[in-house]
Amino acid sequence: MLTIGDLAERAGVKVPTIRYYEGMGLLRPIERTTGNQRRYDRSGLDRLRFIKHARDLGFSLENIRLMLSLQDQPDRSCATAAEIATAQRAQTGRKIAQLLALQAELDRIIAACTGPGCIGACQILTALGDHHLCADDHA
Repeated sequence: MLTIGDLAERAGVKVPTIRYYEGMGLLRPIERTTGNQRRYDRSGLDRLRFIKHARDLGFSLENIRLMLSLQDQPDRSCATAAEIATAQRAQTGRKIAQLLALQAELDRIIAACTGPGCIGACQILTALGDHHLCADDHA
């Protein structure tokens, strides 16, 4: 059995995160000892690691909740899990494309800098001050 601190350490999260997930209903309620301490077993650790890994991959809490409910029904089809993961992959691709566009715009703004000079003529600050000077709508 693990204390909440031990659980946090083993899962690589902070104690408030565990309390938050418990409050959100993602972690099952844990009975307390007579000393009013939470004690977690291996299934609690596994569930918390699942949540953390899914969060690291960018899944929303709503989708994690759904996947946990699927995990609790091992005989059910995995089609819903595949749909959720596919949608997350598509969203990740969109974010990557947006970040690449931002990087290209920053490269363009930096390249416009003519070097050491006075701040009043700084092309970087001018570009940041007027979104119309940007090459693309990256907002």
